[in-house]
Amino acid sequence: MKVAIIADIHGNASALKAVLREIDGRSEIEQIYCLGDMVGIGPDTNEVLDLLFSRKNLSMISGNHDEAVLAIIKGEEHPTGHIHVKEHHEWIAERMDPIFIPSLEKLPRTMEVTMNGRTLFFTHYHMEPEKRNVHISQNPFSPIVEPNLPNLESLFKNRSEDLIGFGHHHPLHLFKNDQTIYLNPGSLGCNSEPTARYSIVTIEENGIQVTLENATYDNAAFLSSYKRLQVPEHEFIIRTFHGNQMIQA
Repeated sequence: MKVAIIADIHGNASALKAVLREIDGRSEIEQIYCLGDMVGIGPDTNEVLDLLFSRKNLSMISGNHDEAVLAIIKGEEHPTGHIHVKEHHEWIAERMDPIFIPSLEKLPRTMEVTMNGRTLFFTHYHMEPEKRNVHISQNPFSPIVEPNLPNLESLFKNRSEDLIGFGHHHPLHLFKNDQTIYLNPGSLGCNSEPTARYSIVTIEENGIQVTLENATYDNAAFLSSYKRLQVPEHEFIIRTFHGNQMIQA
C-alpha cells in the first residue's frame, strides 16, 4: 500500500495544487495524510481549505497555526507563544470563510493507523501526554529540537510505531533506527525554491519505504500576492519562509 504524506501547506494553494496533481497521477497512492498547519503565513486560506476538505482520499490533523486562528475566530485566548504573529493570525481569521470552521474544529491532533501489519502515528509535532488535550493557548506542542536521530528518539521516547510522521519544523527530517522511521516531509508551502515537498510511503508486511518528492511549480503569482494583498509582515515572511525569492528575482 502506498500513501502520501504532506505537511505545513501554510496557505500556499499553488504549491498544494502542484503536489495534488502529481499524487493524482499515481493511481497506486490510496490515501493522503496532511499533518497540520494548513493555514497561516500564506494568504490562500480559503482555496487551500477547499482543496483539502473537498477530497475523499485525504485525512488531516490540526496544527498550531490552524488552532491559533480558530481561537481568534471563536473569541478564545490566543497562545502566548504566538504573540509575535497575532496580528497575522487576525488577518487570516478575518478572511477565512466561516463554512470551514466546523470542519476545522473537528480535526484531531493525532492519528494512529495500521496498514499491512505496520503501525503509523501522525502528529503535527510532539506533545507531552498531559498536554495532548489542552487548549492551544497553553502551548501544547513541545519546543522544536534540532533534526537528528538522537533528538527524535528522545522526543518520541514513549512511542513505538514503525513510522512517526510529523511537521511543524519546516526542514525535511528522515531518520531511522532498528524500530522506527521518523519522517517530516518538509513544509509543502514554505521553501526557498519554487518546489513543494512531500513524501510517498510504501507500507508492506516486510517493511516501510519512504520516497522524498518535490513538485516544481510557478510561484511568482503567489509570492507577489503577499504585497498585493498587504499581508501583515509580508517582507519578513518572504525573507524568512521563502528565501527572499521575490527580492532575488
